Amino acid sequence: MNLPDYEGWKNLAANFEHKTNAFINGDYAASQSGKTYQTINPATETVMAEMSACDAADVDLAVKAARAAFNSGHWSRMAARDRGAILQKLAELVLENADSLALMECLNVGKPIMEARMADINLASAALKWYGEAIDKITDEIIATPDNVRATITREPMGVVGVVVPWNFPLLMACWKIAPALAAGNSIILKPSEQTPQSILKLAELAIEAGIPDGVFNVVPGTGIDAGAAIGLHQDVDCLTFTGSTKVGKKFLEYSGQSNMKAVWLECGGKNPNIVMADCPDMDKAVMNAAMNVFFNQGEVCAAASRLLIEESIRDEFIEKVAAIGKTRIPGDPLNPETNLGAIVDRNQFDRINGYIAKGQEEGADLVLGGDTSTVDGKGLYVNPTIFKNVKNDMTIAREEIFGPVLSAISFTDIDEAVNIANDSPYGLAAGIWTRDINVAHKAARDIQAGAVSINSYNSIDIAMPFGGYKQSGIGVDKSLHAIEKYTNIKSTWLELG
Repeated sequence: MNLPDYEGWKNLAANFEHKTNAFINGDYAASQSGKTYQTINPATETVMAEMSACDAADVDLAVKAARAAFNSGHWSRMAARDRGAILQKLAELVLENADSLALMECLNVGKPIMEARMADINLASAALKWYGEAIDKITDEIIATPDNVRATITREPMGVVGVVVPWNFPLLMACWKIAPALAAGNSIILKPSEQTPQSILKLAELAIEAGIPDGVFNVVPGTGIDAGAAIGLHQDVDCLTFTGSTKVGKKFLEYSGQSNMKAVWLECGGKNPNIVMADCPDMDKAVMNAAMNVFFNQGEVCAAASRLLIEESIRDEFIEKVAAIGKTRIPGDPLNPETNLGAIVDRNQFDRINGYIAKGQEEGADLVLGGDTSTVDGKGLYVNPTIFKNVKNDMTIAREEIFGPVLSAISFTDIDEAVNIANDSPYGLAAGIWTRDINVAHKAARDIQAGAVSINSYNSIDIAMPFGGYKQSGIGVDKSLHAIEKYTNIKSTWLELG
């Protein structure tokens, strides 16, 4: 694979052409109000683009385009095999444009370019390809009836699907949601996070190139208060899917009740426990996973292993080894292929993370590593890898999602105590268990209240495996064939023959 070097990425960034308008009915269009907002490069805190600030009027225009496209049947009634082929073509186009898409993620999010290029873009393409391959394998049902009756159970696309995605993995989270929604035959209205619209606007353009009809894929950049709320409250949006904070997820439930009772699917993050027993079969692997699953992507990961539950007898040695890895995560220019710790997405999140670090110290947790910030060439929003030990599960840093490179280590004496600590949380997204005792592993995996449990690994993912949470981590799942269920209605048809 021939990838640009550091100078090559900088040259691409210097000549990058930003998409600044909404994408509605197959073409770019400025917001009807003419209002704009600025996107900021978090590595330099400089303005990148003046984006169209969409509001309810733009959302209404996009919804009308999506509804007209759906009612036309050009996509919704297209043979599943043909829809799938177009999605697979879109997957190919994503890979063909991988460098430019990765650059957009790097500049918008602040993440290291090689993480964006080798993880985000490849996984986004893989999701589109997988659903494109899967959709014509899903069949309807015929139930047993008397000879004079033919009774069928069919799945039909819901219509217009609103999609609201976060800033940490903009393209990947979008593809996890749009791939099954489009595969099922829906039209979509997508609102990217206001910080990170670029890659999704480019994806919409590529969708038209792949063969998706005009109006099927619409993108409305803007704030959550204006564009996001307008999608949630719109009377002609049939379904809404969201990844983001629990606070905003609850707002979308309210919007559904205030409008047309649209189906709402939520993935709202977590405070995820990673349980390491003294009999862990591969301690080095467990150490590496404990570190990388809280420092990767600057800790801006909903499934981050932010609570390390460590058996008392191995606590100090294990934490020292995790800290040693943390010291190798050094802030750098995200455009440098050697950088392994990028910038925090914006000033608000930067201040939020530092506020939690200060709170951890105030409440009596012991700082083992970090707790401070950095700049690169005197610029940027960088938080150094941070580890606290002697954390109690009632401390703020153990209760609330920090969404930064901050690890809270909590000790326990036996697996029952560990499971109780793990479940003592309003969240239930992901968890890990490290033990060579299959009985302990099986029982703990059953008892932990989380949607995804990894044994002797952490956050092990496959597009064929569902991803979603319990409790306030959300409703419904992304990925797998089960995700298609979210974007379809079930119809029972009873036909009595003469």
